Amino acid sequence: MSETRLILVTGSTGYIGGRLVPRLLEAGCRIRVLVRDGSRLQGRQWLDIVELAVGNVEQPETLTSAMKSVEVAYYLIHGLYSGADFHQWDLNAARNFGAAAKAAGVRRIIYLGGLGDSSSKLSKHLRSRHE
Repeated sequence: MSETRLILVTGSTGYIGGRLVPRLLEAGCRIRVLVRDGSRLQGRQWLDIVELAVGNVEQPETLTSAMKSVEVAYYLIHGLYSGADFHQWDLNAARNFGAAAKAAGVRRIIYLGGLGDSSSKLSKHLRSRHE
């Protein structure tokens, strides 16, 4: 990957995102991480060599600056909230992120998550991921 390519990583406080960031840095990529709370990254060895964007997929207006100049965005956000509307949260979050990425000219969104077999009876949560 090109050293000039700016990659946005969400979910960097989680298991996969926290391991993805160092790998991308090793490959020479410029990284911006999107977090709701920057203090949750304290202690990460790579914190001082990435760009930090504070935002929330529930608040689309916070995504504009996070997406600026980004070529590729990793979407590693998965809501597993309690309550009857968690599937709607997941769907809204993905739509907000996708709309902000499109408006900013992001060329590729990479999604990692469980989709399940679309031909079987899926839970509301897995159905929202397909949507």
